[in-house]
Amino acid sequence: MYLASKCSWFNNNCVNMINTQREKPKLLGYKTKMSSIHLLVIMSIFWLSFVVGKSSSNSVCADDNSVDIGLSVPDGVVAPDQHFGGGGPASVESSTTNYLSSTSSSDEYGLEDGDFDDLLGSEQEWEMVSRKGNQFVILPTSMSKQQDTVRPFYVNGFNTYWLMLFAADDSTKGKVSQIFQEASSVGLTVCRTWAFNDGGWRALQKSPGVYDEDIFKALDFVLSEAKKYKIRLVMSLVNNWESYGGKSQYVKWGKEFAGLTNLTSDDDFFTHPTLRTYYKNHVKTLLNRVNTFTNVTYKNDPTIFAWELMNEARCSSDPSGDTLQAWIQEMAMHVKSIDPNHLLEIGVEGFYGPLTPDRVQLNPNKVAQQVGTDFIRNHQALGIDFASVHMYADSWISPSVSNAHIKFVTSWMKSHIEDAEKKLGGMPVIFSEFGVSVRDSGYNASFRDTLISTVYKTILDSTKKGGSGAGSLLWQIFPEDTEYMNDGYAIVLSKSPATSNIISLHSTRLMLFNSRCSWRCRWVCSKKKNALPSVDVDDQ
Repeated sequence: MYLASKCSWFNNNCVNMINTQREKPKLLGYKTKMSSIHLLVIMSIFWLSFVVGKSSSNSVCADDNSVDIGLSVPDGVVAPDQHFGGGGPASVESSTTNYLSSTSSSDEYGLEDGDFDDLLGSEQEWEMVSRKGNQFVILPTSMSKQQDTVRPFYVNGFNTYWLMLFAADDSTKGKVSQIFQEASSVGLTVCRTWAFNDGGWRALQKSPGVYDEDIFKALDFVLSEAKKYKIRLVMSLVNNWESYGGKSQYVKWGKEFAGLTNLTSDDDFFTHPTLRTYYKNHVKTLLNRVNTFTNVTYKNDPTIFAWELMNEARCSSDPSGDTLQAWIQEMAMHVKSIDPNHLLEIGVEGFYGPLTPDRVQLNPNKVAQQVGTDFIRNHQALGIDFASVHMYADSWISPSVSNAHIKFVTSWMKSHIEDAEKKLGGMPVIFSEFGVSVRDSGYNASFRDTLISTVYKTILDSTKKGGSGAGSLLWQIFPEDTEYMNDGYAIVLSKSPATSNIISLHSTRLMLFNSRCSWRCRWVCSKKKNALPSVDVDDQ
């Protein structure tokens, strides 16, 4: 997300506000946990339903359409060309109700919202997430474990970019714990956040290779708290935009510390050897950091889901895409040379470029083809493990919410899932930023819920077919009393019960799906060599 306006305001005006003492973090909707006997009975029923046969409507992996997880959002949830105002059209309300009241709810499985620890397993080892084919999986770390303990891992997550900054101040540190607590209570398992702040106020990297240890300890704290709530982090390494430093700060450093007077563009970040070295050194420092709370080196920490090369990488000075592609390839290999175990993604928005002329018509506008990115080409770089896509119809299509936004999101997701499957050799794709701003003309909460439901429906449609749709990350989730950081997209779960229910139900479906596929494959797939608990195991 382009954060320049809000972050500039934040850096200039929020120093006093952020130091104000905040109220004690609150629990959000925790309920009584299931007993171990209750859970055992549920899992036994799951296994028995698989053994009985493939004809059951809720049996997993029976055929291409066998995973009935109770999702029912009509394709035409909004009338054509319907613009939103007031409380929104009835069709939006009915689509949200349909999503929440569909037949396969969490109650059907004897679960309550917040019972996600039981599905994850309270004694489950904290293991690295990896990739097999177009799926994310959790691989066993112990050599004594068998291959059939591999577990699928589909992502329902969120963005909260400012965690490190809040953790650096005792008056706001509790908000980090609070957001993880609240996100965990609705089953969110991955958070994307910034692992950079270059120059400026509360900078992590004050100048090339010079770090503020207190800010680094704040990032350590973020990681340690995330693990407590079983949330993994996507750690972005630098910004394309000026907020929190970005590539423009590297250019300033080149002029100030290396006397590079010939630098004329922020895009020199991608080409000048000195600036590339600055970035590589930052990567090396971060990946080799030993957490002062856990004593675990970042590159060995399973709490980190993935590294991201750059938030919304663009190189508009070279629309051909050659400059950015060379940088992606060089930096991907650099990251992997230090940390071959963690997943790696680029952080691009998913625009199609000149090398895919048959796909550029899918871009939201003509400018998207001229920013130096190319979704397919970029993700063919060696070392990139999964694809990332952003979705902002209100920024790219029109600032007034309408049915056109829903249509664009559906088309945008399906095209990228298809390309990940057919053009990228079966690569997982995460829709790592999506949302709608309360500042949009015609905004209402029903439209936001419809947008979220549409994204979740498309993910689940892919999941049940064994496709590359591997998850999504909302932009963004905030705790209470952080409204001064809100760019218009923030969702405060405690103040948005309908939205929270949609998120919680989607989490339940994904976790039950992961659990049922894992259990089925332990019993049924174990005879197959190198068996993987796939979404589609009809061939068994």
